[in-house]
Amino acid sequence: MAEQTKYTEDNIRSLDWKEHIRMRPGMYIGKLGDGSSSDDGIYILIKEVLDNSIDEFVMGAGKTIEVSVKNETVTVRDYGRGIPLGKVVDVVSKMNTGGKYDSRAFKKSVGLNGVGTKAVNALSSYFKVQSVRDGETAFAEFSAGNITLEEKAQPSSLRKGTKVIFVPDNTIFTKFKYRSEYIVKMIKNYVYLNPGLTIIFNGEKYYSENGLKDLLEENIAEEFMLFPIIHLKGEDIEVALTYSKAQYSEEYHSFVNGQHTTQGGTHQSAFREAIVKTIREYFGKNYEASDIRKSIVSAISVKVMEPVFESQTKTKLGSTEMGGDLPTVRTFITDFVKTKLDNYLHKNPDVAEKIQKKIIQAEKERKDLSGIRKLARERAKKSNLHNKKLRDCRIHLNDLKKDNRLESSLFITEGDSASGSITKSRNVNTQAVFSLKGKPLNSYNMSKKIVYENEEFNLLQAALNIEDGLENLRYNNIVIATDADVDGMHIRLLLITFFLQFFPELIKEGHLFILETPLFRVRDKKQTFYCYSEEERISAIEKLRGKPEITRFKGLGEISPNEFVHFIGDDIRLDPVMLDKEMSIDKMLEFYMGKNTPDRQKFIIENLKVELDIVEEA
Repeated sequence: MAEQTKYTEDNIRSLDWKEHIRMRPGMYIGKLGDGSSSDDGIYILIKEVLDNSIDEFVMGAGKTIEVSVKNETVTVRDYGRGIPLGKVVDVVSKMNTGGKYDSRAFKKSVGLNGVGTKAVNALSSYFKVQSVRDGETAFAEFSAGNITLEEKAQPSSLRKGTKVIFVPDNTIFTKFKYRSEYIVKMIKNYVYLNPGLTIIFNGEKYYSENGLKDLLEENIAEEFMLFPIIHLKGEDIEVALTYSKAQYSEEYHSFVNGQHTTQGGTHQSAFREAIVKTIREYFGKNYEASDIRKSIVSAISVKVMEPVFESQTKTKLGSTEMGGDLPTVRTFITDFVKTKLDNYLHKNPDVAEKIQKKIIQAEKERKDLSGIRKLARERAKKSNLHNKKLRDCRIHLNDLKKDNRLESSLFITEGDSASGSITKSRNVNTQAVFSLKGKPLNSYNMSKKIVYENEEFNLLQAALNIEDGLENLRYNNIVIATDADVDGMHIRLLLITFFLQFFPELIKEGHLFILETPLFRVRDKKQTFYCYSEEERISAIEKLRGKPEITRFKGLGEISPNEFVHFIGDDIRLDPVMLDKEMSIDKMLEFYMGKNTPDRQKFIIENLKVELDIVEEA
């Protein structure tokens, strides 16, 4: 019999706050990432600091917040009340310390757990907090949560408020890079939710007068609105909605106490149900919920006393109560929508008529598709059982989904060799592979019917589980993995067209990426460099000197699984697919996939010449 491992008092270890955060960062900031996704940890760090400044504005202190991100250094300066000078160190280094535990000082704030800035402090190689109030200032500096310098209160002529500077620890956040597009989106959401607040990011001002109405106008061009945005406001709740002439799916932007709940929750579910109930009662007809909500573009913001979120990153509301003497979240939202939206429709019968026509059109399309959808689902189930098109990951085969969903990825590949290499080198727990057969169909200007009739699209839709929206999306990251040549670029464009045409919210919510793979391998007997550009190839040759062996990878299938593991593991490079804020989806699709125009020809010549030159040289 094997000797049992000893279990004594010596085996018991207690971690202090900073050690625990650094050992288990995912518990506090979600996934780490490298900055290619909007929910990566480096953006959560900014959000945690900004949340405190936003709470100051909500409490009536400080109308301007300044944010600076230069390389890896983040600075956030507000002009609120300032941290009490004797507590500057405690609020960023002692757990369960903060003003939000005193309901007299903070009400309906973003965070109540006293963890936020402590996590930022613990996960930063450099962290400084400075407070100014009552004509004095004090500051403290830290490294990995350990205090390195403390300056007690000194006289100061600076404006009151708080300033935080931090640099994410690159031993935890490896090879990360801040993308300004994600920070700008975060900042815009803050100003939409807080009319009257000005946030200055790297010198550019962001401000909103009309709240959620401005948010929707940012996300849908006026020419594609079925009618002008309905904007409804009440105490602790704000709603904005319209319908799109151009998209099939539902689109929701939901917030709780200023927090963007990207995964929805009880408030978003209640809002969706309330819209259906109100529309049915207004028209006196039991329309299908999916027909009522088809093509809706909307936003809701609620304020809740002591909200309960399902994770530290606060992306999904779990609360069912509003707090205090208020009714449940569901009842509160239903009553508000029923009263305000019903009143609006009675006062604006032309809008009501447009909504009804949209519902009837959706009903007709659904019935026309019903037979095709049924057959398509049966084909998808049969295909999943009998072919190898989808090689799933274990979070869907075992009960691991809740813990790993943010890390889950689906690689969309073309060809047996490429999909075989990825399949053999992937992380089987979190990475799945979907194999295309040849180039996908150009779906530009086609109806939803084609999604069910085309086997590739039907099976891809089933694999993602997005037929009825993103609520049950099976993979957080959808990664297009094609060769870095002209054919590979064409496949990328066709897939992006498919998602833009039928599931644009996948791109809007930051789920779609392009996998970057190396063009060259440069090595000698001692070192190997994988180069993603001509510049990296030249640099690698200079580092190795002599005459190194240079290999040009012409396709993903040429990269062995032993090498591929480097490119989809910890060192993975993902390029997010983002929408041009200056161009609507319809205009974008027309430009790239419509009739050949001089503008597009000029764009291709100017933007693909360098890429083609690299291919030809190799």
